[in-house]
Amino acid sequence: LHGSAEDVALLNETLLETIIATAGSQRLDAIVIDSIQTVFTSDLEGAPGNVGQVRECAARLMRFAKETETTVFAVGHVTKGGGIAGPKTLEHIVDTVLYFEGEGMLEHRVLRATKNRFGSVDEIGVFRMTEEGLLAVENPSELFLGDRLHNSSGSAVTALLEGTRPVLIEIQGLAAKAGYGTPQRVSTGYDARRLALLLAVLDKRAGLSFSQLDVFLNVVGGVRMQEPAGDLAVASALASSVYDRPVANSAIFLGEVGLGGEIRPVSQTERRLGEAAKMGMTSAYMAERGIPKRGTRGIEIVGVRTINDLFRQLFNG
Repeated sequence: LHGSAEDVALLNETLLETIIATAGSQRLDAIVIDSIQTVFTSDLEGAPGNVGQVRECAARLMRFAKETETTVFAVGHVTKGGGIAGPKTLEHIVDTVLYFEGEGMLEHRVLRATKNRFGSVDEIGVFRMTEEGLLAVENPSELFLGDRLHNSSGSAVTALLEGTRPVLIEIQGLAAKAGYGTPQRVSTGYDARRLALLLAVLDKRAGLSFSQLDVFLNVVGGVRMQEPAGDLAVASALASSVYDRPVANSAIFLGEVGLGGEIRPVSQTERRLGEAAKMGMTSAYMAERGIPKRGTRGIEIVGVRTINDLFRQLFNG
């Protein structure tokens, strides 16, 4: 923030009335409550963190923020599943809900909004931890693809839309002989039920059986892939691992895979292809119906109708 530490005031207090009275006696630009589950009001019975205390404290802080035009950040605990701990009303009271995501061993973090009364909830911010603190990453695609190995099987690239920003993401798939009775299905950053669906489609429509194989899927960089545009990259990465044959390092895969094995088009293809061209990609595999009328300079677009067509293109039959 390029400010002085002398401009930051600390208050070691959990009683809400004292917090509001102290904040009201000073003219502050922003207040950070860490955490909302430890704050309590003497007007209610019950320990800090229970449903009534969290709801009432959040409501009073919201009222204080509106009356004094002070920005209030309330830090909340999260559950093992990644959701905000405590009553759901906490999310309804506040104006914006932000998640600061990232694996503990990685140097970058992703800031994502799941609720925003004043703007879009689809935007993300990517930050890297440095000696000077958290700095914004101007080109997330370069960050997520920077350590990608060349000529390695089980790897494919797709372009996800995070709000208005297309981001290139590497998908890693590994299929190995099961060492135990029941094969494992492990996915990081990708919905496990969606993975099970794609495995069934690959078995039924493309003849790739995973019944005796452990399957591991990873969306690189700690990113969560929530849109179906990455299905084609997931299928390509898994097939590449089964055949042990790498796909072209400069190829990108865009498309949703249907239950019939058909490839369906995705939205805003031109923007995704434009980002791919900036990152040096030279070919794109996508649904025939989704090929844009205006091509992207430097990228050869290959239209495919089914996953069988795709695998014939990639692995020569």
